[in-house]
Amino acid sequence: MMKHKGRRPFGLSFRDAWAGIRHAVKTERNMRIHVVAAVCVLAAACLLDISRGEWLVLLLTISLVLVAELLNTAIEAAVDLYTSSYHPLAEIAKNTAAGAVLLVAVNAVVVGGLIFYDKIVLILKRLFF
Repeated sequence: MMKHKGRRPFGLSFRDAWAGIRHAVKTERNMRIHVVAAVCVLAAACLLDISRGEWLVLLLTISLVLVAELLNTAIEAAVDLYTSSYHPLAEIAKNTAAGAVLLVAVNAVVVGGLIFYDKIVLILKRLFF
């Protein structure tokens, strides 16, 4: 809500921020995928009793992915607002923002693998050997 200039109630900032998050979840398929993945990872972390340090790394990693996706959505919206026709710089802006999301998502998979690998192998050994 861009109507306000100057001072405005503090709570409106939170309302607007939540509106942006809700918009991204409602309209962006990849944001929904990231949210579902985050919920699954958090559930697995609860079930596998990970350490406090591992929780910290997981929460920071999940936050990084979600923030990157929100920034990607914001950049795409700003570019679309600026131009409705093809422009090579618009393509670069959108592709670079998407590349940032890809980079942090791959990092998240690696982090998750490092945290969960030993725990999952141990469970599989108990089940099958």
